[in-house]
Amino acid sequence: MTQGEPETTVTTVTTTLSDSVTEEIGAALAAVDAELERRYPGDPGTRQPVHTVYVPGDAVTAGTVRAWGDQALALLDEHAPDAAALAAVLGLDPQLAGPVYDRVRAKLTREPVEDLRIDFEDGYGNRPDTEEDAAAARAARLVARASADGDPARVPPFLGIRLKCMEAPVRARGIRTLDIFLTHLMDAGELPAGLVLTLPKVTYAEQVTAMVRLCEQFERAKGLAPGRIGFELQIETSQSILGPDGRATVARMIEAAEGRATGLHYGTFDYSACCGVSAAHQSPDHPAADHAKAVMQVAAAGTGVRLSDGSTNVLPVGPTAQVHSAWRLHHDLVRRSLARAYYQGWDMHPGHLPTRYAAVYAFYREGYAAAAARLAAYARHAEGDVMDEPATAKALSGYLLRGLDCGALAVDEVADATGLTRADLEGYASPRRGALTVAAP
Repeated sequence: MTQGEPETTVTTVTTTLSDSVTEEIGAALAAVDAELERRYPGDPGTRQPVHTVYVPGDAVTAGTVRAWGDQALALLDEHAPDAAALAAVLGLDPQLAGPVYDRVRAKLTREPVEDLRIDFEDGYGNRPDTEEDAAAARAARLVARASADGDPARVPPFLGIRLKCMEAPVRARGIRTLDIFLTHLMDAGELPAGLVLTLPKVTYAEQVTAMVRLCEQFERAKGLAPGRIGFELQIETSQSILGPDGRATVARMIEAAEGRATGLHYGTFDYSACCGVSAAHQSPDHPAADHAKAVMQVAAAGTGVRLSDGSTNVLPVGPTAQVHSAWRLHHDLVRRSLARAYYQGWDMHPGHLPTRYAAVYAFYREGYAAAAARLAAYARHAEGDVMDEPATAKALSGYLLRGLDCGALAVDEVADATGLTRADLEGYASPRRGALTVAAP
């Protein structure tokens, strides 16, 4: 045989271990296999909003979403009336500036808010019971009407409330608000598909268990399918990251949610204050914030629970120079979060919407061509200057899917660049939920 020529001679393969050994090992690990599937099912493969906007329960109206979009557009008209102006403020690549700017304006017109939380916690405060009762019922009516409307220019795809926490002074009030809200929603028809509930200031896993029991009781009372009601956990205390026993408490909280946890949201200001960070330095990029979010990220990895970064309280208001300064800060913080795989954050003002979407769209558009080429080569088993593995294909397809979901990328351009359908991308992004491999087109 010539050197370098592949060997084709068939030889007899022998083994030492019997099939019974493999079967014995399989039986011994069956419980572990089931536990792995239960605890780490992988990403749900559904759309994740790029942000959450929260509005106090007494301030939200049927026109809130449209009003936020209109105010954001007005700020652009006044302080960055064209692509070149916005690029100069944010330092955008000139070649990206036009496509990004056009998409930002289109987004603010078509779907200005992706996730709206009607707030009954810090943004609402403590009110007389009769007042909060009425506000909770009103919020349910707004959500029910909005869900029936379905116009993304007025109704975000994700919508719900943030109730008061499970700490003793406000526990009963939070439970009552949740009950009123859900009851009135059910009276109006059914729970909306995009319903989101946020439980703030979680400190102990037992508080999460209490929220699970509430959901179970409501589901039984209303004849809902078990597990229909999920909720987010807002991580705002040091005790939610590191417990008194030295263990990562947030991991125990995910387990305590019994599959109902949908997200972990970092609370910038409460967590910073808990750690003693002075007000002037409370920001999503503080080292204390980075530590907390790193623990959250590792605890949530593979569980299907998604991460959201916090917010900045520096608002783009006042003269142009001040607006531009606030825009640069917000844009850079969003970019920083995206690079660290926090694909969602909180926005506190309509003026944050232009820079939220500008940062998100630039992030996906600037890396789109390279990601599409690498995934296409992987699908064709082609060689290139990067040797990608299935895990990288998963990351590449997830990146493209998030870009599609938020409007940064168009279906046709992704299909043309990759030769793959959305179903193909989803197969790569969530291999345990579909095929392990996707046939090349």
